[in-house]
Amino acid sequence: MKRNSVYSGLRPPSVAGKAGSSIVRAAIAVLLLVPAFLPFDYYVNIATQILIAAIFASSLNLLVGYGGLISLGHAGFLGTSAYVLAWLATRGELSHLWASLGALGVTTVVAGLFGVLSLRATGLGFVMITLALGQILWGVAYRWVSLTGGDNGLSGFSRPHPLGIDLSSPGSFYLFTLVVFVLAFLFVSVFVHSTFGAGLQGVRDQPRRMQALGWDVWGIRFVTFVVAGFWGAVAGVLYADYNQFVSPHVLALTNSAEVLLMVIAGGAGTVLGPIVGAAVVVLLKNVVSAYITRWVMLLGFVFVLIVLYMPEGLVPGVERLRRRTVRRGAEA
Repeated sequence: MKRNSVYSGLRPPSVAGKAGSSIVRAAIAVLLLVPAFLPFDYYVNIATQILIAAIFASSLNLLVGYGGLISLGHAGFLGTSAYVLAWLATRGELSHLWASLGALGVTTVVAGLFGVLSLRATGLGFVMITLALGQILWGVAYRWVSLTGGDNGLSGFSRPHPLGIDLSSPGSFYLFTLVVFVLAFLFVSVFVHSTFGAGLQGVRDQPRRMQALGWDVWGIRFVTFVVAGFWGAVAGVLYADYNQFVSPHVLALTNSAEVLLMVIAGGAGTVLGPIVGAAVVVLLKNVVSAYITRWVMLLGFVFVLIVLYMPEGLVPGVERLRRRTVRRGAEA
């Protein structure tokens, strides 16, 4: 197959370009480390919430951005993981390590079962099935009081102590969350740029053609669904550890809609998009709400502006504007 002419004009990156990229990466690394040493716990906690939300949004982005499968029940994985961890740590009296592993294992199995059910359809059918499954989990958490505590939720468990390190302080827990975030970011980057990731995007764009070429379309979607559920479970473990409390709210439809908003606003189908979207939503939710009562209206207004002027999302939109500026500068 003949390559697009756009690629034929590409040149190897210059030394200056590589140096600039290294500087940007170093600046990002420093920026990520700064919150751990801030004297104000409030901002450290907000940074921790952003990282947890970024992991959660990145997991959904595997389905929405790279798989073309819009889910309205993704909060089910975060909530299931958080509840299992809380239950095993309190009523099961397991150590935090085994409770966390149990939460990840149970939620991954649930993701597999939900994947079998949800992938019987695509498009609107897939959306409705995931919505229904998420609502079933919310109903179980709300009504099964003897197991989940109902409205009162589950509490009474502490944060982990990996290698004897106390994570009770906001700064130490932020660093712990940052390590998990980096692992999740690296995994997602490798996953979407691998051969499997290329096949996933091919299935998203041309499922019939990929099927004709011998690709297992259903299998690719199923694996992606389970992987997305696993990383949603990781976010759920961090969520439970951060709040040290779990209630039915974590399984609500609003949480699934909120994380979907993060993906779309930041840029679906990009690695950095969900992270930027998570930062925008969490900041509006926590910081702006302290000054504006109707912050939800402001969030909706910001989303409308993004859709109107950057329909592809903030990250691709900013990149498009940067290229246009560079092009105009070169022409001038």
